[in-house]
Amino acid sequence: MSSNSLVINTNHLLAALPRNDYEQLLESCVEIELAFAEMLCRSGDPILHVYFPTTSIISLITPMDNNRNLEIGLVGREGMFGLPLILAVNVASSSAVVQRAGLALRISAPLFLLELEKSAALNQELQRYLFVMMSQIAQTAGCNLFHVLEARLARWLLNALDRAQSDHLYATHAFLANMLGVRRVGITKAAISLQKSEFIIYKRGNIKVLNRAGLEAASCGCYRTEKKIYERILGCIPSAQVGQTRPC
Repeated sequence: MSSNSLVINTNHLLAALPRNDYEQLLESCVEIELAFAEMLCRSGDPILHVYFPTTSIISLITPMDNNRNLEIGLVGREGMFGLPLILAVNVASSSAVVQRAGLALRISAPLFLLELEKSAALNQELQRYLFVMMSQIAQTAGCNLFHVLEARLARWLLNALDRAQSDHLYATHAFLANMLGVRRVGITKAAISLQKSEFIIYKRGNIKVLNRAGLEAASCGCYRTEKKIYERILGCIPSAQVGQTRPC
C-alpha cells in the first residue's frame, strides 16, 4: 500500500506525533483490511502485532465463566491495540475482536518496540492513551454494575457510532448481548424501547440513528464522562461531530 494511502486513512493517535516520528513509524506499518468478528488476539496469548485502526473498530473482550465474554473497551482511529507492550509485557490482557470491518495500520511487535526506543514522543503519547484506556475500562466496570441495560446499550451505540464516524452501524442482537454480557432477550427489549422512542431504527443488524440528542439523553452519564477524559488528556474526542476541534 502506498504511503499516500496510509496518510489518507490515518490513525489520529499517530497523527499527533511530530512529522518525522510519524513518517518513520509509517515506514514499518502495513495497511490491512480487518473483517467483522475477526479475532486478532486472544487473552493470555503473546502479542504478535500492534494495530492502529483507521476505519475499523476493535472490541477489547475479557473472557468470563461459562464461555461468556464481556466487552471492556473500544479502540477506533483514536487509539491502538497492543498497549501491554509499552509496559514491557508481551501478553494480551484481553482478547481483540473486530467490531467494525475496515482498515488498520499493523506493525509487528518487535518493530513496534524498536520504534518506541527511537521516539520519546511516541512513548509520551501512548502513555497518555494508556491512562485514557484505564479510565475507560474503570468506567465500563461501574457502568455494567450500576446502570440499566437500556442506558448501557445507548452508551455502547454512541461510542461505536462515534468511532465509525457515521450514523449507521451493523451489530446483531447476539453480538450486542455478547459485548454487554447479557442475554439476547435483554438486548431485544432495550432495542425495542429505543426504537419506540424513535431514537434509532434497528432491523436485521442494521442500526441507524434518527435522533442523536435523544440517544444521548437515554444514555447514562458514562458516555459524557468518557468524552471529557479523552478531550482533557489527548486533546481530542473519539468522534467527528460538527464544531469539534481536533476530532479523533
